[in-house]
Amino acid sequence: MRRFTRRTALGTVLLAAATVRRADAAVQFGRPIRVVSPYAAGGVGENIMHLLAVSMEPQLGQKLILEARPGASGNLGTEEVAHAAPDGETVLIGATNNFVINQFVMKMTFDPLTALAPIAKVAEVPLVLFSNPAVPARTLAEFIAYAKANPGKVNYGVPSLGTVNHLMMERLKQTTGTNITCIPYRGSPPAVLALLKNEIQVFPIGLAAVGTSLRDGKLTALAVATRERVPMLPEVPTIAESGYPGFAASNWFGLAAPAGTPDPLLDLLSASVARAQQTDLVKERFTKLGMLVPQLSRAQFAASLKTEAAFWRETVQRGKIAIE
Repeated sequence: MRRFTRRTALGTVLLAAATVRRADAAVQFGRPIRVVSPYAAGGVGENIMHLLAVSMEPQLGQKLILEARPGASGNLGTEEVAHAAPDGETVLIGATNNFVINQFVMKMTFDPLTALAPIAKVAEVPLVLFSNPAVPARTLAEFIAYAKANPGKVNYGVPSLGTVNHLMMERLKQTTGTNITCIPYRGSPPAVLALLKNEIQVFPIGLAAVGTSLRDGKLTALAVATRERVPMLPEVPTIAESGYPGFAASNWFGLAAPAGTPDPLLDLLSASVARAQQTDLVKERFTKLGMLVPQLSRAQFAASLKTEAAFWRETVQRGKIAIE
């Protein structure tokens, strides 16, 4: 059934791409497309778009001009796109936080769920729950048991407060009834270093961020937070498989335009992303970066945003989480 579901999803995306391809001649962009990244230049989202642009630009007949607009945890650049003209010529390459988290943990002047028109989920970074080998646990169940036996003595790291990494761990605490202390860092590298030194005992992060530490036996992969196991770590079970059905979280990147952008333009952009995702260049590079290629139609992506937003809203409300 899982194989059938994945094939059906891919078939839906490719059928939509083929349908839009026939209408390409009637839909055109008058100017280069401005792609706003709400983070500092050179970030992951920007690098993803550079890869996709190799295929997307010939399809669209326009250049993709990437612009970094960092600030306020990504809210400044996201708001700029939300208030841009809905002509399809300004789009956002944002992360999970920009679409379904920030509006619940900080004060904002807009709601991305209504201010943005989803185009495509372009890449997914599976979160892996890594632990230091000094922790006497090789499975998530063993780790939870250890944490419960040592309340307040186990620390977990996050690259920043309010990130999906942070909220994932808070949701896990809520689900398992454990008392684990959050230690925030300025980015992933110092948190990985702290994990290797056992200053923190667990850290949920993408596989690429830990380099060769897992292969060298310096870290233990307890579980992955995706709905299904990931090809890069086929032997590592999901959190859902480990006794917590329905638990899923990941850091992903998506493309969106201002609300009100005409459907034909959104469909054309979505179809061009779908085609780019199937190129060997993108598949090979994503694998090296520890990322998955999502296979969602535009409608499926929009529906997933509502589901994830509800999940994170509940997490924030239960944990009374707020970021200044």
